[in-house]
Amino acid sequence: METIAPDEFLEKLRAVDKTRRTIVAIAGAPGSGKSTFAEMLVDTLNHESAGSAAVLPMDGFHFDDIVLEKRGHRPRKGAPHTFDIGGLLSALARLKRNDEPFVASPVFDRSIEIARAGARIIDKSTPIVVVEGNYLLLDDPKWKPLREFFDIAAYLDEPESILEERLTARWVGLGLEGEAFRAKMEDNDMPNVRLVLEKGRGGEGTFNIRSTSAFPNS
Repeated sequence: METIAPDEFLEKLRAVDKTRRTIVAIAGAPGSGKSTFAEMLVDTLNHESAGSAAVLPMDGFHFDDIVLEKRGHRPRKGAPHTFDIGGLLSALARLKRNDEPFVASPVFDRSIEIARAGARIIDKSTPIVVVEGNYLLLDDPKWKPLREFFDIAAYLDEPESILEERLTARWVGLGLEGEAFRAKMEDNDMPNVRLVLEKGRGGEGTFNIRSTSAFPNS
């Protein structure tokens, strides 16, 4: 893995061939800053050249709470098995082919904890698609097929202590306390963090990005 700074990674995206579709993966543990970093990259690229980049968030492919409740998985929402991997694979395949006028993708609405279908349109003319999510580079048979669609991949590298601190601040800020806070952190978030730290870094060919403290919110 090559370790680079966030601004160096941005330069790599600026340099891609804009005449073809490039799919970029931004992976990292919960609290590493994936969403904020991905949005920053896309906003910067679009400011420089309108319509040149779009974000595809993995969170849009959460199974609905109704499905999770039926399967007994609601307490672990956010773990790998609570995502529609097939749906994400299908979206990536369509984006890679780029033979349709646009691809509509779901977006997760955190205010209601529900994915909104077709909430984002990615046009055929958009050369760079930045996919962001915890498990995009997970060393797991169900998730590995995603990698064939990524032209560039990066892992946001933050230590467990910093991730725990950020996640604690997030849930305390949302009013979570007592047993609800303990369950959220100890039974769900931190196990997900440790899984990504152990098996979700991507390995050879992945850019390792540090100094992401400016992007701490996702």
